[in-house]
Amino acid sequence: MVDASAVDASAVGARIPRQLWVEEPAIRRRMPDPVRAAAVRAVLIMSLTVIQAMVAFLCTLAESWLAFPMVLSGVAGTVVATWSVLDVWVTRQVWNQRNGVVSVPSSTARRMRRERRAARRAARAQVRREARIRRRGEGRLSRA
Repeated sequence: MVDASAVDASAVGARIPRQLWVEEPAIRRRMPDPVRAAAVRAVLIMSLTVIQAMVAFLCTLAESWLAFPMVLSGVAGTVVATWSVLDVWVTRQVWNQRNGVVSVPSSTARRMRRERRAARRAARAQVRREARIRRRGEGRLSRA
């Protein structure tokens, strides 16, 4: 006969399997579309340049006639890859200038904004109170 407390203890001790995929919130914001497009372009160009450099190296080892043209195109590819990386940087700078940098305000700015909001709220409440007092006095024939 199995004891009920032993069954409960084994159930408590049983490990729940970890999930394979766990969603976590993104730490950084997503890149703007033009910057992301420039970055994808730069990665593709750089990967093609690396492949081209490898082919040039292998052609040189094999003493193929294709080695010299591949080395020349590899140099040109390096220039284009450098240009594409600079394009990412420039696109990012232009986007930041046109649309502003999204940043988290410091605690000081947040506190000052909260104080200004409270002051505005108090001023509006004061105006409403004064309007209410004036309305209450209207409509009477005499103040006595």
